[in-house]
Amino acid sequence: MFNDTIAAIATAMGEAGIGIVRISGGEAINIADQVFRAKNRKKLADAPGFTVRYGKIVDPQGKVIDEALAVIMRGPHSYTGEDVVELQCHGGVVVMRKTLDVVLALGARLAEPGEFTKRAFLNGRIDLSQAEAVIDIVRSKTDRSLDLAVQQLEGSLSRRIQSFREKLYDLVVQVNAAIDFPEDDIPEIEAEHMQAVLTEVIGEITRLIDTADNGKVLREGIKTVITGKPNVGKSSLLNRLLDENRALVTDIPGTTRDTIEEVLNISGIPFRLVDTAGIRQSADRIEQLGVERALEYVAEADLILHVLDVSRELEEEDMRLLKELADRKRVLVINKIDLPWRWGGKASLVEACLLDPDVPAVEISLLEDSLEPLLECIVSLVMEGLVQIERENAIITRSRHKQALVEARADLEQALETFNQGLPLDLISIGLFGALEHLGEITGETVRDNIIDRIFAQFCIGK
Repeated sequence: MFNDTIAAIATAMGEAGIGIVRISGGEAINIADQVFRAKNRKKLADAPGFTVRYGKIVDPQGKVIDEALAVIMRGPHSYTGEDVVELQCHGGVVVMRKTLDVVLALGARLAEPGEFTKRAFLNGRIDLSQAEAVIDIVRSKTDRSLDLAVQQLEGSLSRRIQSFREKLYDLVVQVNAAIDFPEDDIPEIEAEHMQAVLTEVIGEITRLIDTADNGKVLREGIKTVITGKPNVGKSSLLNRLLDENRALVTDIPGTTRDTIEEVLNISGIPFRLVDTAGIRQSADRIEQLGVERALEYVAEADLILHVLDVSRELEEEDMRLLKELADRKRVLVINKIDLPWRWGGKASLVEACLLDPDVPAVEISLLEDSLEPLLECIVSLVMEGLVQIERENAIITRSRHKQALVEARADLEQALETFNQGLPLDLISIGLFGALEHLGEITGETVRDNIIDRIFAQFCIGK
């Protein structure tokens, strides 16, 4: 438990039906009693946990700030594991700030980003992977990413990691027994058991690692960059995908000078769309800066929508860009097919610049045609593997988790090789303990304080 009491506004600032000031710590109820006047005149200190009182928020001079509800949650059966009071007022910037100011003046400290969830972790209410799931729930962009975050919050990954650790702890007991009693050999059946368990855990960890890339896609989305020469229809494509006039569209080449980013939900997958400046050589310094930024986004893209104008002759710039994107995951959007064609579509591209014929292409008029063929093409490129990993009872969504698993697997492979070579058992124990430590980094049992601080710094204040 912590010695101080923290408070923060737990809802987004602005006009809303409700706004919440959250207080947690040993003095939470006492402080709330000084700012809250219950209509039944009873003290919050006398109320049992998980009860609600109606009354008014008042300042130290007794002036009413707002009508409110006080929700009392006593530790350890609360989100943080401490006494928690939520003052639920009308949602408004002034009333929220005035209520929080009074609470802070009465002895609470303004909470740091994510400190409520951090206290839940440090007080043993949740482990570190579950704490990370909280922020994933808040940031979910689609139903799929939300479902994945909820599963992790409910402990799907935690249980999987714990099962690995329990199997390895059993091996550690055997190894330590053999080290402590060197005159006794490990019976052959136990040796076979050790080999089998190590092989099994290595295989299960590998299977979990294999979900990481697609799991990250479901959580973070697919960075999808729209690229091409100026005035080929990139901004029109963005506007059609979003079904709104998000980007300025004109007949003047070079209109888009900077990047525009939006999130689009396609079949439950978040696509982070980026419309970039048209790529060409330009004497305009501002436009050229936009082109340089566009190339940076292209280099970082998970998927590229390369827009081409079939009503204009292919130029050297087209060929150069097609070749530069040769090894990237992409879809060719061959636009303006409602106009007279100046080249023969994808077949001409294959012939002119040795384009891979397997690169998907969609011929379309962004002014007239439905986007369904394009959307189906995009989804088919990224759906491979997603359906299968969603059937797993645990999925890796974070690079931190993947790295810990990779290191744990390496330790176990070394331990297995050491055991098979008949080397001293204390060398085997090094690999086992190393794997246990890396697995513990995922759930927070062995993670360093600076990593914990970095994780919770991503949270908003009040969560």
